[in-house]
Amino acid sequence: MSDNPAIIDNTAENRLEIDVGHARAELVYRAVRGRLVIVHTGVPDELAGSGLGGKLVAAAVEKAIAEGLTVVPSCAFAASWLRKHPDVATKVPIDWSQKR
Repeated sequence: MSDNPAIIDNTAENRLEIDVGHARAELVYRAVRGRLVIVHTGVPDELAGSGLGGKLVAAAVEKAIAEGLTVVPSCAFAASWLRKHPDVATKVPIDWSQKR
């Protein structure tokens, strides 16, 4: 696996995607009323532990910055990852009201 796999913003499906071989890691989001709501982050078992989930959350933060949105981490993984990575989390306003 490449150290820097391509992250695709599939806006038609409201998700960020990383394809590795025949497997796909994804972060599902909704953009509503000035917020980027992170709904779900999923990484297939065969890619677990590879850091792809974190790369997707970081990409969601970059998307929020580019679009002037506040991040709402309603996905438990995304909320936990952002708490563990304040260097990324402090780049963007975060609404923790839906914390898990």
